[in-house]
Amino acid sequence: MTYRDGSGRTLEDYPRPSVATDTAVLTISGGRLCVLLTLTNDAARGGTPEWRLPGTFLHPGETLADAVRRSLQDKAGIVGLEPRQLHVFDEPGRDDRGCVLSVAHYDVVREERMPASDRTRIVDVDALPVLEYDHAKIIAFAVVALRAEYRRAPDPAGFLPEPFTIRRLRQVHEAVAGERLLPDTFRRTMLAGLEPTGDLFSEGRGRPAELYRRPAPEPGVA
Repeated sequence: MTYRDGSGRTLEDYPRPSVATDTAVLTISGGRLCVLLTLTNDAARGGTPEWRLPGTFLHPGETLADAVRRSLQDKAGIVGLEPRQLHVFDEPGRDDRGCVLSVAHYDVVREERMPASDRTRIVDVDALPVLEYDHAKIIAFAVVALRAEYRRAPDPAGFLPEPFTIRRLRQVHEAVAGERLLPDTFRRTMLAGLEPTGDLFSEGRGRPAELYRRPAPEPGVA
């Protein structure tokens, strides 16, 4: 029996928007928070150069996670990531190609995991080129989410190899925050989430600095 809702309509009676995924992959480069952009297929075929977030339309029988992984591999050469859902962007008219909603995702990786290519760019989040659709808004959402994580915990994305000094940790947090952080306040805030290694590291003049690491996750905690 064909399903009908309270008004007697079937699912086919309703317009079906296309579903897309767009992914903001954030990194730190040159002491600045940056995002990965990819060259569109039209531009790669000789059209006007145009940069966007790596994205794709959802294929039949495909999950959103599958579509995200496929777009990152096909358009940026990146494999092994598991981006998190960020927000659904469904503003009417956001896409001039038709009714398209985007389930945006984001992830954070070290710069060395970004394969070098003439079809990719690493761009400062505060110096974006003009981007089609609402990709600039997607990036802004991802930046807000990441900065919230970094206010709560020491380098949760793991930019820094362990062990590290408080000074080096602060430099990473300043890159994410996009502003200078007060050293004493930062130290007090972060120490509760760190484990001292008992080792020291000399960074030039002055007394050696203590080295720290992130606590190991509790059993059963991802």
